[in-house]
Amino acid sequence: MKSAEMRVEDGEILLNAEFEFALNPTLEEALQKGVPLYFVLEVEIARPRWYWLDEKVQSSTTTWRVSYAPLSQQYRVASGLYSQNLGSIAEVERLVGRVTSRPIARAADFTPGARYEAAVRLRLDVNQLPKPFQVNALASREWQLASDWKRFPFTP
Repeated sequence: MKSAEMRVEDGEILLNAEFEFALNPTLEEALQKGVPLYFVLEVEIARPRWYWLDEKVQSSTTTWRVSYAPLSQQYRVASGLYSQNLGSIAEVERLVGRVTSRPIARAADFTPGARYEAAVRLRLDVNQLPKPFQVNALASREWQLASDWKRFPFTP
């Protein structure tokens, strides 16, 4: 994880984050052979409390589906209604590894001036792989792609 920050803009809390994200040769080969890969951005926001466990205020996930189309030799990255075709693995890594102005929550749900703790990570969701690959994912570290949780304070 290179960097992460949250800011309030137009009544929303937005996330900017940049991950050190690179597919290993095993994952690249799986993509080339038609196996779609699902990457999940996880965000958790908590309010620290000195007298008890931190209060979890918000959590959100965003999933990207990355697939390869051999006829057009293009990678397709899709998330919700958004999709984009890209020409190389490097472009896919840049797109998935850089989160810009991603809406996380409504600012009205937070107390202005209060201190919150945010945590962000990006990981490969092995549960969405085809069943035979899930078995491989459990046994091989090459299928375990996840950043550490990046924790940082923010004040809306």
